[in-house]
Amino acid sequence: MAIRIVQVDAFTNRAFAGNPAAVCVLKEAPDEQWMKDVAREMNLSETAYLVPKDDGYNLRWLTPAVEVDLCGHATVASAHVLWQDGHLPADRQAVFHTRSGRLTADRRGEWIELDFPAKLAVAAEAPPELLPALGVAEAKFVGKNAFDYLVEVDSEATLRALAPDHSTLRKLPVRGIIVTAQGSGEYDFVSRFFAPGSGIDEDPVTGSAHTALGPYWAGRLAKREFTAFQASARGGVIRVRLEGDRVKLGGQAVTVMTGELLA
Repeated sequence: MAIRIVQVDAFTNRAFAGNPAAVCVLKEAPDEQWMKDVAREMNLSETAYLVPKDDGYNLRWLTPAVEVDLCGHATVASAHVLWQDGHLPADRQAVFHTRSGRLTADRRGEWIELDFPAKLAVAAEAPPELLPALGVAEAKFVGKNAFDYLVEVDSEATLRALAPDHSTLRKLPVRGIIVTAQGSGEYDFVSRFFAPGSGIDEDPVTGSAHTALGPYWAGRLAKREFTAFQASARGGVIRVRLEGDRVKLGGQAVTVMTGELLA
């Protein structure tokens, strides 16, 4: 039987920007190998699989290479598809059960707001190969959380000019490397995210990285709400708001393609 699949650009209000994710809403838990095969076939940074349960949906996220514990843009995409395709009423909160616990999404006008756990990065010694692989002589801060290294560089210009050595970064035993700088214009801070070890050299817009970036910049800027920009080639805008040990992530989403899986 054909299975509907929807491709959504998340953290953007226009097609062909933000971060693309594929979303499959299924009636029952799929075969593990099938999920891996579909994720490789789609060849996007994430493919999301949703299976209904009494109080929400089980949600899993797979890159073409691995399953991940937390993903922001594919959760925005999943909520968008649940409302768009009539799985949930437009005013109903989307509830997800994931490897990172219970997550929710709410509609806020044209925006979707996620409720994610904060993933604080604490100061850490940089591995000898980290900064050279990024092409950075010196960092203002290096930290690490459960998933990633976080590196602050001296300026937005430096961040935008980075051309990392992905083969070296791939050897680091982390999901990815978040690089950030204070914004020089309309955004409070900017970032890029490199995850070659997870099969994605540069992720276009990474919601989950902002669960570390929000708390980090709260300490640096003495603020609790931010407008952030991820400065990849596609680019995307994320609203970040801190509430206790939770981070609220706001993004928009656009459907760009629908199709049917026949295998």
